[in-house]
Amino acid sequence: MKLLLADDHDLVRDSVAAYLKGAGIEDVVTAASLEATVTLLREQGGFDLVLLDYQMPGMNGLKGLEQILREFPDTPTAIISGTASPDVARRAIDSGAAGFVPKSMPAKSIAGAVHIMVSGTVFAPFEFMQQKDAMTDTGLTPRETQVLRGLCEGKTNKEIAIDLNLSEVTIKLHVRTLCRKLDARNRTHAAMLARERGWFE
Repeated sequence: MKLLLADDHDLVRDSVAAYLKGAGIEDVVTAASLEATVTLLREQGGFDLVLLDYQMPGMNGLKGLEQILREFPDTPTAIISGTASPDVARRAIDSGAAGFVPKSMPAKSIAGAVHIMVSGTVFAPFEFMQQKDAMTDTGLTPRETQVLRGLCEGKTNKEIAIDLNLSEVTIKLHVRTLCRKLDARNRTHAAMLARERGWFE
């Protein structure tokens, strides 16, 4: 199997690539931008699957996906993201993507998703795809919900950042947004409000 993994986050890209190779995917080629992805597809070809990071340079939302699908219609291409919403995932699949892979999935599950998509089946994780409806009343995004869950579990910003493959600064920004949305005084108050409202068991 030959896979092209395109992600501008070095740590995420290298970690996922290493795991996929360890999971038996023989040939994992990486790129850090849409432009580099297009170049590799033109020069090498023969990829069984392309995984595109949603926020990678050059992507411009789903326009990057649409460009790849248009130029390389015979190459299955999917979106991988740690920030995109279920709505984006649905639109990607509606556009012809082979699937949507949340970066929050365990590495073993990502490898399983790759095999599913290479086999010709569209991969759309049910639990993730249903998040928008489940969180409608809270007004929070899926990522904010993940951060809030971490707060409710008593984790530090650093621990949440490691869990979600994000920077600690990004987590701090999410916490600030959460406090504003929930009208909470601080992170502890935000977690208390979430528990009081029964959002997490």
